[in-house]
Order: sequence, then C-alpha cells, then structure tokens
Amino acid sequence: MSKRKKYSRKFFLTLFFGGGFVASVFIFWLLFLIVEIPSVDDFESRVVPESTKIFDSTGETLLWEIHGDQKRTTIPLEEISRNARNATIAIEDNSFYTHHGIRLLSLFRVIFLNTLQGKSIGSGGSTITQQLVKNTLLTPERTITRKIKEVVIAFKLETALTKDEILTLYLNEIPYGSNAYGIEAASQNYFGKSASKLSLAESAYLAALPKAPTYFSPYGSRSNELESRKNLVLTRMKEIQYITEDEYESAKNELVEFLPQSRLGIRAPHFVIYVREELIEKYGEEFVERGGLTVITTLDIELQEKAEEIVARKVEENTERFNATNASLIAIDPKTGRIITMVGSKDYFDIENNGNFNVSLGLRQPGSSFKPLVYATAFKQGYTPETVVFDLETQFAAYGEDYTPQNYDEVFRGPITLRNALAQSINVPAVKTLYLSGVREAIETARDFGISTLVDPSRYGLSLVLGGGEVKLLELTSAYSVFANKGIRTDYHPIIEVRDSSGKILEQERISSRRVLDENISNLVTDILSDNKARTPAFGARSPLYFDNHDVAAKTGTTNDFRDAWTIGYNPNLVVGAWAGNNDNSSMKKKVAGFIITPLWREFMDIALAKLDGGGNAKFTTPDFPNPKKPVLRGEWKGSQSFMVDKLSGKIATEYTPLNQQEEKIIQSIHSILYWVDKDDPDGDFPKEPMNDIQFGRWEEPVRKWAKEQNLKDEEIPEGFFEIDISHNPENWPVVIFTHTGEKISFRKDEKLIFYPQIISKFSVSQVDVFIDGNFVRSERQSISQLQINQDSLHLTLGDHLLTLRVYDVLGNKNEGVLGFSIN
Repeated sequence: MSKRKKYSRKFFLTLFFGGGFVASVFIFWLLFLIVEIPSVDDFESRVVPESTKIFDSTGETLLWEIHGDQKRTTIPLEEISRNARNATIAIEDNSFYTHHGIRLLSLFRVIFLNTLQGKSIGSGGSTITQQLVKNTLLTPERTITRKIKEVVIAFKLETALTKDEILTLYLNEIPYGSNAYGIEAASQNYFGKSASKLSLAESAYLAALPKAPTYFSPYGSRSNELESRKNLVLTRMKEIQYITEDEYESAKNELVEFLPQSRLGIRAPHFVIYVREELIEKYGEEFVERGGLTVITTLDIELQEKAEEIVARKVEENTERFNATNASLIAIDPKTGRIITMVGSKDYFDIENNGNFNVSLGLRQPGSSFKPLVYATAFKQGYTPETVVFDLETQFAAYGEDYTPQNYDEVFRGPITLRNALAQSINVPAVKTLYLSGVREAIETARDFGISTLVDPSRYGLSLVLGGGEVKLLELTSAYSVFANKGIRTDYHPIIEVRDSSGKILEQERISSRRVLDENISNLVTDILSDNKARTPAFGARSPLYFDNHDVAAKTGTTNDFRDAWTIGYNPNLVVGAWAGNNDNSSMKKKVAGFIITPLWREFMDIALAKLDGGGNAKFTTPDFPNPKKPVLRGEWKGSQSFMVDKLSGKIATEYTPLNQQEEKIIQSIHSILYWVDKDDPDGDFPKEPMNDIQFGRWEEPVRKWAKEQNLKDEEIPEGFFEIDISHNPENWPVVIFTHTGEKISFRKDEKLIFYPQIISKFSVSQVDVFIDGNFVRSERQSISQLQINQDSLHLTLGDHLLTLRVYDVLGNKNEGVLGFSIN
C-alpha cells in the first residue's frame, strides 16, 4: 500500500472517531438538558429495606432473616474490615479514590464499541459510584439514555458525598447471591460472622461474587471458577500494593470453609415461624419484612439442635415399631416462661407429610396427661392424696348414654388412694375424682393454668379427665410449669428483646407471673408425680420416669384410641413436654406412652438437666400433708365412722386421755366414698341422704358387691361401746407431797441435797422424772420416798432454786410436785 493511501486511511479514521467524539459530547449535552434525571436528594431520601434478624437467646446465633426479596443489614464503614474494602476496590474500581465518579475512556469504549458491534449498552467500565447509582436509582434497562442518567447522577453524587460515604453505601447495597444484599448479610450468610471479622481470603471470596453472584455461588457447580476469581482479586490487591507478597501467598493457599447451605437459610424453623407470626401480629408484615428489626429470642440453640436430632431419630424408630410417624417437643423455663426449645415435627421441610405443621400448636387429645389438673382441683376442694376411692368397674350416669371407663390394663384394684391412682394413671378413680371435684371447676383450673381451648364447659363430661378435650402441647407443657413453680403461673413467651434498625428498643421481656394454685396443693401434686414407689406397680422401679440424681416429676398420657401419646415432666428449673402420633390422626400400635414417647422425652431431659441442673441442686419442697377428720380422707377404706378410745380400757377417750394412750377405732362398714362425704364439702358432716347424689347408686353397688366377694362384713357397734373413759380423770392423777423439818429448806454449797417426797397414786407409779430449775437431772423407774442429789454434777449457784418431780403412773396419767430450796 502506498504512503498516500496509508495517510488517507489514518486521516479518515481520525476524522471519524474525532467527529464521533464531538457528536457524542453534543448528544450527551443535549440529553443532559432534556432527559429527566433522578436527583441526589432522591438517593438520600430513599428507604432501604432491611431484613429482620431473629437470634437465639445469646444474640450471637442467627436463626433466620425475615425479608421480602432481599436480606440486608446496613452497617457503617468502620465495621467492615479493611481487607473487604480493599478487595472490593481492587477488583471493581482501583482508581475509585482518584476519579470523579466516571472514567471517560472506559465510558467512551463501552458506548462506541458496543454501538458499533450492534449490542445494547453493557456494564463494563462502570465505576463503583456508577454501580451504586445503577443499583439504587435506575431501572435495569440497557439503553444509551439510562447510561447517560447513570453518568450524570454519578458525577453529581461525587460532589454531594465523600468517597467513604459512597463506598459505605455501595458495600451495603450490592448483591452477593442467596438473597444476601450488602456485605454484612453476605458475611453472615457464607461465613457466620460479622463483616468486621473477615479474613483476607474471605474478603477476596466476597469481592469475587458481585460480578455474577449466581454463576460464582460457592454452593453451585463452578467452584473452580470462584477460586480463580478469588485469586484474581488477590492479584489485583497485590498489584496496587494493598497486600504484600507473603499476604498474597497466605491468602491464596488458605482453606476457607463456607457454611453449609441451610434449607431456606433457617434454623429452628417451627420456632422462628412462630416468632415471625407474633412479630407480624404486633408490628405488621411490611415493617417486619423491611424494617431491619433485631430480635433476641428465648431459644437455647444448643438444646434446640439436640432436640431436633433426638426427635428425628426416635421418630424413625417409632415409625417401625409403633406406627408413630411424627413427634413434637417443647421445653420451657418455669420461672421465666421462656420457650427454650420448640420442635414442631420430625422435619419441617417434609412438606409431603405436612412437616411444616407445628404440632405443638395444634389441637390433640392429652389422654391421662390432663389428670394432674383434675387432681389439683380435687385437692382445692378438700380431698387429699390419701383419700380412698374404689377402682371397680363402674357405670357412670352421664348426659345421654351411660359412661363405663376402662383401665389401660383392664384390671380393677379395689380400694386405692388418690396418690396411687394418679401415680399409676388408673382411669376409673380419675373419673371419680373428676366427679368429686366438678367438671366446671376442673376446667376453671385448666384456664387458670393457661389452657385456652376448653372454652365451653357444657361440651365436656367425665371423659375430660381421660383427655376428652383437645389441648395444645405448648399450653399443656406450660400448665405443668405451675406445679414446677409451686403454684405460680408464668406466661410463656418466645421473645426477649426487639430493636429497630437504629438500635432503639421496641420491646423488652416482661415476665408476667401470678399465683393460680395454693403452694402446698401444688407441692402435693408434685410429691405424687415424683413418687417412684407409688408409680412402681404400673411402671416398674427403674422406668424412664425415674431419675437418680435429679428431682423430676412426670406424667404420661395415651388416648383410648392410641392416636396420641404424651409425656410431660418437670424439675424446678425445666418443664419438658413431648408428643407422638400421626399427622393424619390415624392410630398407632396399641402401646402406652411409656413405650412410645417416654424414651424420647427422657433422652432430651437427661441432656437438658445436665445443662440446666447439672449438680442436681434444684429440689422439690416437701408438702405439709393434710390431716382431715374423716378416715376415708386419711387412707381408711373399711369405714369412716371412727372413735378415739383409750388403749387399755377400750372406752371412749376424753380430753384427759393422754394422746399416746389413744387409738382410733373404726367401725367396719364398707361403702363408696359418696356414702361418707358430701362431694362439695368432703370433711364436713356426713350426708344425711347420700342416695340423692346422682352417682351414689352407680358407685355403691359395685363396692358392696366387692366387699361381699371379699367376705368383708359390716360391724355392729358393741353394747356399752360409748362408755366414757374415767381412768385418766384428774382425781386419778398421782399426787406429790414434800415433808421436811423447819420452815425453809437450805443447803450449804458442798452439802448433798436430800429431799423426802411422798407420792400418792391410785395406780402403780411407772416413772419419776427429776428437774432442778427446769433442767432434767435423772429418772427413777419406781415410786420414791427419799431423793439424794450430789451438787458436784449440777454446778448450782448460791441462792434460790426449784425442784420439780414429774410422776407417771402405769395408765399414763401424770402430775407434778414443786419444792423451793436455797444454797448458802
């Protein structure tokens, strides 16, 4: 080619590009004038949505982020590690701190080369400022108009904000993949740490992501490409002297572990969904999803994950052995009401089997686990743990058809105390206890304990005590906390604190407690539920309900159709409730709860107690046991017509009969408890017409039949039985008289003390106790007429003293004689 032609071609290209540049500047200026451009004020006034973060009780473990389309946590620049800032600048815009928002040569290249090639306007060459504008104020369209807007706003932004302010906004805005927007959300999402704690290698990985977050995702199939881009970031950092050669090599070879990709990014799913619903109810859905709340919950993440593992494993076993395909578990601190653990099913993500349904909030029949509330009601009415009812097949009068409950083992035990009946979970005595205490009264107790689902007392009959009303596992577990807390109910709750995005406290934990049950009655129920001896005939001496090193009370429950199995137990520091069954309400194999759900409950209980009551120091309080008048309330089933008699004479005791000489004489007459008590006033007068009670005949007939089968006959009161004991009257008491010479008895300091008492007694003297100045000296086992005492052993002081002789006869009568003397 000739020199002339070469020159002409070069001239033509120069003219073309020069003219194009001038034309582009003119067009840019023209569009700048006529195209509507968002202002910087729009940028500063916009509302940046932030996700709400739900943490465990420590505030350190993130359970879930509630968000719309974006998970985001806005943080200041000083809380972003220098490595993370430098890595981003190195790979995205290494002249960030020197340009004015745009790079003209890069902009010219993008516009003209893309235009010449017939493509839409791309994003290559954009500065950090331009990327910030594009991601926040502009639509994603790729047109020359949008590009001009981007450039203009970027230029204006550089005059309105400092470089650090722009970088802060950028690092809080850009997407990093997995719905994480901003570097703090990304740092938590991928590494489980704050952006302030990112290492150099971790920073390089995060800086590598925004170019194509899905393509470079650490959870995708392009880990090699991610590794290469991370190394490219480190290379750029080294080239612009952000890091040294040694730092480069160390970070390049560092083995970085990404957190496992949790399903939906959620931990303790049933619990956090429960928390989310409570937050939305209080603050509204939009504010919860976009307001950037920080929520500290009551959850113990360590115990929660143990519980989830145990439930999942045990359900697999129970599915095979008992056809029980699901389980749920709740743990509560009875003193604070904090929900420590909530496992709503074996697997939240098993949508096919309704795993996302939270069984702990669903309605299920509680079986015998409802009984303690009924027995507590009975104790409030004046019945006692030693009250006796008859465990016999009984046809109860009920609304509609008669009701004939059965025991789980189809065995009837005859007379049984309420203690043993509750401990062994015997059904017939429980139904009788409910009748005695009252259905309406039992429902009132349940309401006081926090059960909200038994709303209409007219719907329930005597089957209520066997689980005839539906309850929630969460509420029934919380109800047991009343027993754990000695009669005080503390409302359960899942939240400790809520703060808004600025750190302002919106909500703080307020523990709400009130007494709903007398402390001693609560302790009586606990004493029964922790009485391993009383429980042993039904469960064995070493059942899973028995603990060697901790005070634990527990109750199981199985519905009659074997659709539900429960175990709820507690320690002063912990209440745990567990349920097993099937979501479709189908029956399990015919086994009691002790086989199905108690092993699961026990395994978690052991772990939880080791953490919350490691030393076994939390002890139950021994109750004061009531002492009613009627024998039937004190464990006596052979009759309730009793008299206190003198042991020797057999005659009716009087106020003078010594207590140790009295014994109770019960006239054998075997009847149901309704023969002896008015059910509304059990220790009051005997009912005059017990047959007026609607259940009397139904209870009395099987009792009388049983007594006949046992050859137990009623006794007649013998003739002369009511003769009064007079042997202990005052005229029969011993008398002590002192005889001596002189007007006053006195002794020298070193002289032996000699006294001459005269004891007059109708009955033989059995013992004489000697006291000086109220201090015991010695006893004589027979009557005495002379008493000698050495002063050496008494250390008597000079002055006046008092001698007392207390005399007992063989019938237990006693009297005293007193004599004054002095030491000179």
